[in-house]
Amino acid sequence: MTNDSKFISKEILMILTMLALTLLIFVFSLSLGSTYISPAAVVKHFLQLDQGEYNFTINILRLPRTLMAFLVGAALSVSGLILQANIKNPLASPDIIGITGGASAGAIIYLSFFSSKFGIAGLPFAAIAGAAVISFLIYLLAWQKGVTSIRLVLIGIGIAAAVDALVTMIIVFSPISTTVQSYVWLTGSIYGTNWDEFYQFLPWVAIFIPLAFAFYKSLNLLALGDKVAASLGLNIQLNRFLLMTISVALAGSAVAYAGGVSFIGLIAPHMARRISGKSYSNLIIISALTGGMIMMAADLIARTAFLPLDLPAGVFVSGIGAPFFIYLLYRNRNNF
Repeated sequence: MTNDSKFISKEILMILTMLALTLLIFVFSLSLGSTYISPAAVVKHFLQLDQGEYNFTINILRLPRTLMAFLVGAALSVSGLILQANIKNPLASPDIIGITGGASAGAIIYLSFFSSKFGIAGLPFAAIAGAAVISFLIYLLAWQKGVTSIRLVLIGIGIAAAVDALVTMIIVFSPISTTVQSYVWLTGSIYGTNWDEFYQFLPWVAIFIPLAFAFYKSLNLLALGDKVAASLGLNIQLNRFLLMTISVALAGSAVAYAGGVSFIGLIAPHMARRISGKSYSNLIIISALTGGMIMMAADLIARTAFLPLDLPAGVFVSGIGAPFFIYLLYRNRNNF
C-alpha cells in the first residue's frame, strides 16, 4: 500500500469515526430528557419495530431540535474555518470579528419592527443582511493599503462591542415580552424548534456547505500564501470575496434560527485540525461534524442538567469557548 493510499484510508477512518460519534450523541439526545427513553427504544423507533409509543416525544419534541442543533453547529463551524483560512488568523470566528453580532442586530431589528408585517420567513435574510453590512464595514475600516489579519480581528472586536450596544438599546425600548424573548435568543437557544423552522434553515446549510467544499482547492492554495497562490493562477480577491460570502451566509442563517451562539466557529475548526490533515477537503467535513457534535452536546446538557429548567445552549458553549479563546491568545501572544 502506498503512502497516499494509507493517508486516504486514515482520513476515511477518521470521518467514519466522527460519524459514529455524531450518531451516538444523536441517539442520547433523543433518549435523555424529562421523559427517559432507552437508547435501544430510540433505535427500535427508527427501525419501526415499536408501536409508535414515543412518536410525540421523539418526532415532535426532540428530533427537530436535535437536527437543528447539528445543522447550526455545522454551519457556524464551517463559517469559522473559512474565516480563519481567508484572513489567516487563528482567532477569527464569526462571533469574535463581529459577523454574528451583525446578524443578531439584523435579526433583532427585523423582529422588532418588520416581523408582524412580513412574517418570520424574512428573518434569515435580515440576519444575513446585518452580517454582510457589518462584514463590509469591518473590512473597510481595516483597509490601509491592504488588510492585515490582526487589524481585521481587532477592529472586528470593536465593531462587535458597538453592535452589542445597539442591540441592547433596541431591546430596552422593546415591549417586555419581546425583551425577555430576545435576551434568551441572543444567548443562543433552539428551545421550541419545530419542523417548519428546521425545513426553513435546511436549504441554507444544504447549499452553502457544499459550496464551501467546492472551494476547498482555493482554500488549500490560500494556505500556501498569496504569492504562491497567485503564481498558481488563483484569483485571490475574487475567491476571498466568494468565500467571505459563503461564511456570512452560513453564520447569518445560523444566528437567525439559533440566536447568538458564540465560540463554535472558533473551537470546532481548531479541534478539526488536531485530528485531521491540512487538506480542506477533509477539514470542511470534519469541522462540520465537530461543530454539529458540540452544539448537540451543549443543547443536550442545557435541557437535561437542571431539569425542569431548559437553559440556553449558548451558555454551555461559551463556558468552553471563553477559556479556549484565552488559551489561543496566550499561545499566539508573540504574533501580536
